[in-house]
Amino acid sequence: MSEACELTAVEARALIGRKKLSPVELLESCIDRIEAVDPAVNAMVARDYAGARAAAKAAETAVVRGDTLGALHGLPVGIKDLSATKGLRTTWGSPIFRDHVPEADAGFVARIRAAGGIILGKTNTPEWGAGANTRNSVYGATGNPFDPVKSCAGSSGGSAVALATNMVPLCSGSDMGGSLRNPAGFCGIVGFRPTPGAVPSETRGLGWSGLGVEGPMGRNVADTCLLMGAMASDDAGDPLATTVHGKHVRVPGDYYPPAQVDLSQLRVAVTPDFGFTPTERHIREVFAEKTGLFRGMFGRADDASPDCSGSNEAFEVLRSVGYLTVQLDRYRTRPQDLGPNIRVNVEEGLKYSAVDVARAQEIQTQLYRRWQAFFRDYDIIITPTITLSPRPWSELYPAEIDGVPTRTYFHWLSLAYAVTLPGHPAVSLPVGVDRSGMPFGLQIVGPRGGDAFVLAVAAQLEAALAGDARTARPVPDIARLKAAAPISAMPGFIGFD
Repeated sequence: MSEACELTAVEARALIGRKKLSPVELLESCIDRIEAVDPAVNAMVARDYAGARAAAKAAETAVVRGDTLGALHGLPVGIKDLSATKGLRTTWGSPIFRDHVPEADAGFVARIRAAGGIILGKTNTPEWGAGANTRNSVYGATGNPFDPVKSCAGSSGGSAVALATNMVPLCSGSDMGGSLRNPAGFCGIVGFRPTPGAVPSETRGLGWSGLGVEGPMGRNVADTCLLMGAMASDDAGDPLATTVHGKHVRVPGDYYPPAQVDLSQLRVAVTPDFGFTPTERHIREVFAEKTGLFRGMFGRADDASPDCSGSNEAFEVLRSVGYLTVQLDRYRTRPQDLGPNIRVNVEEGLKYSAVDVARAQEIQTQLYRRWQAFFRDYDIIITPTITLSPRPWSELYPAEIDGVPTRTYFHWLSLAYAVTLPGHPAVSLPVGVDRSGMPFGLQIVGPRGGDAFVLAVAAQLEAALAGDARTARPVPDIARLKAAAPISAMPGFIGFD
């Protein structure tokens, strides 16, 4: 018999609204799952059981009274530990903030609460989100739910693992070089990178840069859309949250429920590498097999890619500029409290000149314009989510792929940052497993501003593929995780050695 925590967010919310499921019952089921499974994977690192229980009781009372209920009413939510949560420890994975307790919520967290969401805990992340391997010196490593020895990717790794193991029905994440999409791909869940500004951030260090965004994560597309509707806003605290004076540009109904799309009318570009990424042979072959099963569903499916020339150079420079903004003072005053990925980013940034930055911005602009020309001929692009199959988390980052050295510690994320640079929305959809038995993610990229459209396409494709074991969402073995030794006993669990 399934447990309440295994319900999707949409199912649970509907049952709560019909008085068929108590928010208290749902919360206690989630807490039980955390207590049983988290020792094996270390995903939910800070918990607010007392606060969540009080909120669940209040949510139950509201249901009984017949109050108007928010879209997320009574649903437990995990918040990535890069976003402030009032009264709940927020560390950014950094020993500098090991005991930090914010006095206010981040803007999108406040919107989740306003929609009725119950913040149950914080999910693990790499230090300051740097690197797609969820490890830090505060909470340690997070293991993949399909094999805790392997990486869950990152930087929203804790959120992806919490979702895959049914600790909570919804989680937040953030994304620069694929930090939402990569863990979704590695863990068999859905992660959505919105258009910059769609989910406003009042805390982004470089407010005019669209590289980093907040976004929703769920077990399926509909759940992800539900959370997106609560997170999206016209908040003027983010200069990229462009508005039209006197009008609401972003409303929850734009995202949930996802619209109906006729896949047979779509023009689709299919590429394993955008013409430049170091996608391993294994992933190329699995991608060809998977897409071969459903290419015929589209009106047209061509092997094609936009011209992504210069993507590595532009991302390397612009990323490092962002780290200088946030981390330079800490690098100068507290270098002993920064991990290797932070130090590498700052030191790289210090090598660049204003000419280098101008050149990177020029390349990004050229990329954007080439992408707009490409999307005149295509409606969506489909790629693998990530360039390789999960490797052990003890490997800080992949130094080589198929025997070829990687350019940087984040070069293996280039399928994701190819999309980040032109600012297009993208979703990672789980599509079965690879030849190693690990989850395989499909990245679906939409046109400029096509957030609702690309989510709708993903929902249609998800429904079409769900009945085939080769393409259905994989589910981890919960019983095996409950019986597993704690990940904290593994060598190298804490820190970076």
